[in-house]
This record gives sequence, C-alpha cells and structure tokens, in this order.
Amino acid sequence: MSAPLTYLHRCCQRSVLLVVARRQWSTSSASPPPLHRRLLLFLTQRFYDIEMLLRWRSQAKRSQLQKKNVYYSYTQRFYGPDIASAYYILSLKGGFRYVGQSEWFRTNQRGKFSWDFLNHKNTPIEEADMSYTIINYTGLENLERQRSLRTLKLKGCPEVDDWFLARLHMFQDSLEELDISHCPRITTGGLAALRNLKGLKHLNVSSLPGISNPGLVIILLEEMLPQCQITANGYDHNLRTVEEEEEEQMQRQR
Repeated sequence: MSAPLTYLHRCCQRSVLLVVARRQWSTSSASPPPLHRRLLLFLTQRFYDIEMLLRWRSQAKRSQLQKKNVYYSYTQRFYGPDIASAYYILSLKGGFRYVGQSEWFRTNQRGKFSWDFLNHKNTPIEEADMSYTIINYTGLENLERQRSLRTLKLKGCPEVDDWFLARLHMFQDSLEELDISHCPRITTGGLAALRNLKGLKHLNVSSLPGISNPGLVIILLEEMLPQCQITANGYDHNLRTVEEEEEEQMQRQR
C-alpha cells in the first residue's frame, strides 16, 4: 500500500476509534479514563503519523541537497564552464570574484543576486566563498573546470567531509588558500588528502570537532605542507597520544 493510502487508512481508523470512544463515554455511567491514560492513547494513535512525517522530512532534506548540488550541464553547454560555476556558487548563496576583477558577486539576505556576472563569459573564477553553504562532494563537480581558483573558503559547511577533501586534488596546481574551519564532518583521515595541494600557502583548520589529538595533527600538516601557513584555533595544543587520552578518561570515570 502506498504512503498516501496508508496515511488515509490510519486517519479513518483513528476517526472510528474516537467516535466509538465518545459514544462509550457518553452512554456509560462511568467517568472517562484519567488524563494520563487519555494522553497515552492519543500518543499511541499518532505515533505512526509522527514517524511518517519525520521520514518525509528526512527524504525532503536529502532531495533538496541533491537538487542544489546537481551538475549544471545545461548551463555549461550553453554558457560555458565559467558561467556555470558562477551560477552554481550563487545558487548556494555563496560569493566569488573573477580573475582580474575587484568586484565580488554575492547574494543578498533574501538570496537574490545580480545577473551581471553573465557579462564575464570565458572569465575564470579566482576566489570563491562557499562558507556556511550546503556544497558537497557531488556539487564540487561544478567547479572542476576552474583551474585558476586560488582561494576557496568552506567555513562551517555541514556537508564538507573527507571525501570532499580527497577531491580537492583537482585544484593542486592553482589553490593557494583554503579555509575548512568549523566543518563538523572532517576527520583526521581526510586531512591527509591535503598533501596533494603542494601550492597551498594558507590553510585554516580551526575548530574541527572530528579531529582527535589536534596538536599532533597540526605537526603532521606542517610536515606535509612545509610552505603553508596553518591556522588552528580552538584547540588544546598538546602532544598527548591517543593512549594517554584514553587512560586519562578511564581515571576520570573511576
């Protein structure tokens, strides 16, 4: 049975139960059940409906994420890769700057933007600010043709993960500044993929909750990228090993 028919069936069942219950309470001399029993009955009758709504909400969220990060093949075919990349960035409420231009194109608070970026056909993007957007591994394909990209800011992006970092090798010849601070899904294993970015000069890895033993991780990053200035705020910069951290945690539990 499909979801709409199932939902309709449950609604009909609930309506019948409520009608029968009201008739019993009205015809019988006994008092109605206590408040807590009626509350339990109410929650029991609506449990499946709440579960269905939560499932629909989760599916809608995933569908929106996929739709926002779809590959803009149509735009690229008719307007070129640079316009397609620019439109993708603006559609996610990000910002960018073209090579040789000082003006930044950004969305306003309502998500609206100027279409003047269409006047810069065949002009590559030099800086892109995708902070706090829902860019993910799939959507990164829309920036693949940007071989002049020097700066990429991904601060606070909830969908940026280790797979995303592994795909940044496409910018290994151009990328000089990368900000991945406050990204909750990045782990220590994902940072190892940054070794491919040999031209990186500035890297911000501040406040990454998925990193254990940040002091050691930062030292490893400095060894992998000796020419890069690394910013790492929001950590307790010590060199304790994982075993020492586990031992300290066990002592606290005792």
